[in-house]
Amino acid sequence: MTESGPTIHEIKRAKRTKPLVGLAGGIGSGKSCVAKILSELGAGVIDSDALGHQEINHPEVKETLCRWWGSEVLAADGNVSRRRVGAIVFADPSQRHRLEALLHPRIAVRRIDQVALYEANPRIRMVVLDSPLLYETDLDLICDAVIFVDAPFEDRRARVERERKWPEGELARREKMQQPLDMKRARADYICENKSSLADLRRQVEHIFSQIVTEFGQAK
Repeated sequence: MTESGPTIHEIKRAKRTKPLVGLAGGIGSGKSCVAKILSELGAGVIDSDALGHQEINHPEVKETLCRWWGSEVLAADGNVSRRRVGAIVFADPSQRHRLEALLHPRIAVRRIDQVALYEANPRIRMVVLDSPLLYETDLDLICDAVIFVDAPFEDRRARVERERKWPEGELARREKMQQPLDMKRARADYICENKSSLADLRRQVEHIFSQIVTEFGQAK
């Protein structure tokens, strides 16, 4: 499940002056929290989920989805209902692949633009790719390092049921459609253990941030 076109290789070949870091982890592991800390430390964060949410409401995309699945995929405000689309694609892998083939190239173009903007910003010290499908879409291959955010399953389950109102069993069902977490963890360069306090998580992130920036500077 790779993104089409030369966009991935375009990033890899570019003469970058800042480390490009992938952020991975299980659903509900706290990646957004880690991304926020990295941003506070001076990283420019590219949120693939946010880009996807913007692109799914692009008029061309919205028209395509209505043609595929009917106007029922639209919410009362006229925007695409992510809940309704999610119910379709997570019930049928072929529809999920269809949606990904539509959205991923569009997201890739936006990602290229954001990398360029962060590269040109002297206040940014690191560029972070926060993507739920970092490994599945081969984005890890263009990264100088990957941070994996780990958290116990029960903590993650409680978090998504509380914050996202997911029914029992939904977390396990969705993660079965992705690469196993132990494989992702094994491939990462740094591990953030999100199983204690926010202060402890921040200490880990600060240490990793400093180490990556230093090592990237020495390798140039």
